[in-house]
Amino acid sequence: MKRKLFTIIFTSVFLTSCSKFLETAPDLRTELDSPTKIAELLTSAYPRGNYIPFTESASDNAGDKGMMMSSNNPINMNPWMFKDVEENDQDTPTYYWYAAYKAIGAANHALEAIEKLNRPEETSSLKGEALLARAYAHHMLVILFSKDYDPETAGQEIGIPFVDKPEKKVLKKYERGTLKSVYDAIEKDLLEGIPLLDDNRYKVKKYHFTTAAAHAFAARFYLFKHDFEKAVSHTNLAFGEDLSRYLRPVNTTGFSSMEYSTLEQWYSSIDNPTNLLLAEAASSWGRSIAANRFGFTMTLLGDLISGDNVTTGAFAYPIFGGTEVALHIPKFREHFVRESLNAEYGIPFNMIPLLTVDEMILNRAEAFARIKDFPRAINDLNTVISKKVYYSADMPQYVPQVHNVSESKLNTYYGSTNTEENIIKAVLDFKRREFLFEGLRWFDIVRHKIVITHRSYDEKETYTLGINSPMRMFQLPAEVILSGVQPNPR
Repeated sequence: MKRKLFTIIFTSVFLTSCSKFLETAPDLRTELDSPTKIAELLTSAYPRGNYIPFTESASDNAGDKGMMMSSNNPINMNPWMFKDVEENDQDTPTYYWYAAYKAIGAANHALEAIEKLNRPEETSSLKGEALLARAYAHHMLVILFSKDYDPETAGQEIGIPFVDKPEKKVLKKYERGTLKSVYDAIEKDLLEGIPLLDDNRYKVKKYHFTTAAAHAFAARFYLFKHDFEKAVSHTNLAFGEDLSRYLRPVNTTGFSSMEYSTLEQWYSSIDNPTNLLLAEAASSWGRSIAANRFGFTMTLLGDLISGDNVTTGAFAYPIFGGTEVALHIPKFREHFVRESLNAEYGIPFNMIPLLTVDEMILNRAEAFARIKDFPRAINDLNTVISKKVYYSADMPQYVPQVHNVSESKLNTYYGSTNTEENIIKAVLDFKRREFLFEGLRWFDIVRHKIVITHRSYDEKETYTLGINSPMRMFQLPAEVILSGVQPNPR
């Protein structure tokens, strides 16, 4: 199904960056006449926008802290009310759209240069990284701006533009293809790119697509595509079946002894064993997660961290906050880059974990459940429990005989004999806790058509995201719509 043409405008208004944390990419006007220059360009092939602020606000991880909070920032408020965000500043859907397509543009320029250079023995791994980066950015865009993939209807649903050629003009028009055509193109890049990767080429591996990160992305991609056998296969290709040593060990004394600032840095650092791919993004998320009016509340704390759960234990995630309206987990340390040496203003940056082993093992547990391999799915759940659960903060001890789950324990807790669905409910419960303040809950809300109801602090207003709500797709940028493309329905 073909749709109207529209314009993607790459503009520095949305994408200004003066990164100190990653290498600065060369100007695209620079002649890419060597593998070194192409490698430098590929540092810009990862989106430097942050999707977390709007996906987290739109999810059921956000409540209303009330008018005692001074700010009704529409960037935080509108997603919570299931309204379009009209602003184009950092931390908005529009900003992320342009950041993702800028990353795609860098990957395409690199691929063109690799072809012209014609030195495959020196550029094969560069090509692999460019293909994986292009696939990742497109997949993020299709998750956020199109419907969830359904094999039965994907050929009829509208997608997003798959851009596979470098920009030659300031303005260029593209066709918005079908959901199936976009997924097919992403899969082609993914499968072609993985065998070409060479992890030894990278100075800091976690800022690039390593083989493990690529398989983690593939596992997520195939989970969305409903190809569960491949989701399992790619997870196993990353590190094998035993992923326990790569998980965030939040129930250990070493973790609990970390001070606030150490935790803030560690969650999104290269030293955290679970982080497979990190990207720097212009974002104020790290400073706003505690202060946002629409965010984590005492009610959610009781439900998610302190409340009843299938393990019968307590989740060990460290919640900070001087008051009930400032509860949060310190996961992002801000890097503030001044516009000049003596300037009082600048741009805040956060490091964003794009892919983690914690997500990958829970994705595999869901995939195992879908292919009816319940013992392995439950084993994955118990591996996660071993790193996340203990009796309580006063008794920080994990006891397998007490906390581990079994088929009968899952069925009893969830009140059903449908083991497949009960495992998946547990997976979703675990993921919701694990990725608080990381935005991934929205992915599961979309995939599983979870209904959300947000209630105002005074309970006078409710906002509901139904199964078929058009607000499950974020709206395209206003400039794109004005150029003639059919917007997402409202």
